[in-house]
Amino acid sequence: MTKPIESFSGEYRFLSNFWMARVTIGDIDWPTVEHVYQAAKSLDENDWLIIWNCKTPGQAKRAGNKIKLREDWNQVKLDAMNQFVTAKFEQNPHLMNKLLATGDAELIEGNNWGDTYWGVCRGKGSNHLGKILMEIRNKHLTN
Repeated sequence: MTKPIESFSGEYRFLSNFWMARVTIGDIDWPTVEHVYQAAKSLDENDWLIIWNCKTPGQAKRAGNKIKLREDWNQVKLDAMNQFVTAKFEQNPHLMNKLLATGDAELIEGNNWGDTYWGVCRGKGSNHLGKILMEIRNKHLTN
């Protein structure tokens, strides 16, 4: 097995949801996965518009932290992220090629901001984002 990729930075920054890669979900063309993920936390289209208008994924994340969460968010967030990340790579073939080029390396969303749900911080975490990326890669490697 190849050495793990332990951070979505440097040459692997494209794996991050903050990577500027347009993704179309429904009828809306979002600037990044982070934008659409943050908007999906709400069922209010006004919240979506505020987040869609954010200039950076960091601004979108901050805006998403201020909105009222939909009641079923904890039940749907994993499936939502899977849908959005899959769309990112399927709609941007050059990024899919880069993902496939990671081969069989374990993809770990290592971070220092305490995210142990989507990633791993100080050796602890569920790494759900890394697992989603590896599932997408494996699905397309076998096709």
